[in-house]
Amino acid sequence: MVISVPATSANLGPGFDTLGLALNLRNEVEIKPANTTSVEIYGENADFLKTLKRNYFLDIFFEIYKNLTGKEDKFSFKFNNKIPLSRGLGSSSAVIVGAITAAYEMAKVPYKKDKIINLALNYEPHPDNITPATLGGFCVAKLKKNRVFFLKKFIPTNLRAVIVIPNKTISTQKSRNALKAYYPLKDVVTNISSTAMITAAFFSEKFEILKYVVEDKIHQENRMKEVCELFKVREIALREGALMSTLSGSGSTFFNLAYKDDAYNIYSALKNHFKDFNVKILYFDNIGVKVYN
Repeated sequence: MVISVPATSANLGPGFDTLGLALNLRNEVEIKPANTTSVEIYGENADFLKTLKRNYFLDIFFEIYKNLTGKEDKFSFKFNNKIPLSRGLGSSSAVIVGAITAAYEMAKVPYKKDKIINLALNYEPHPDNITPATLGGFCVAKLKKNRVFFLKKFIPTNLRAVIVIPNKTISTQKSRNALKAYYPLKDVVTNISSTAMITAAFFSEKFEILKYVVEDKIHQENRMKEVCELFKVREIALREGALMSTLSGSGSTFFNLAYKDDAYNIYSALKNHFKDFNVKILYFDNIGVKVYN
């Protein structure tokens, strides 16, 4: 059995801890019953992950599996990772969602995807990444009384993501600690209105308005200062026709939304300017976590 989970881009600028979407860049793990537990890791950050004393996926998987079955069975795990660590592309949420789904599948216990999302809150308290990782598409999520309320919209096939992955990281915890305790009313209104417009644009598929309404006053500018080149990334992307250009999660990846006919020009301009950064054109994912044999 193989569990496949997509990367995600969260916040989308002003939609802090609320908005997210899924990208067709996937981590996969093949799981089989075995006499002894074994782990193989390939792909992104494999060498680093092999040095860790504990495997977060296994910790979650065995905890959920034992809760479901009362058993401590053995399995072999073969990881093929494509989502880079600590780059704002939802690598942690992919691990969490994948591990919970895998536990239910191997325990042969029926489940629905909203169950996966709400269980994931035990390991990730913010729903902006775990929701699209589970459902795919563009997602709006709200947490209330330890329950995630969400809406999903399929992303049209005429759109692409052009992402820029710098060779530097931004610490999520450090940037969260730098957030202010209070914000001026006008800044809060700016973020509320921008988030509402992004949501309306995706659900109505009127994407041209995004370049005029995406504005954040809460977190993005301060986080971008950690990798100052990101300001130039945004400038070039918008100049070359991007519909929106925002920090992906807490960064350091930058996410650019574009029509497919404009994606290559944006990609080329960014690749030529940032030769040391990884620039990719990606399709969007509308499926979320999936299981196949």
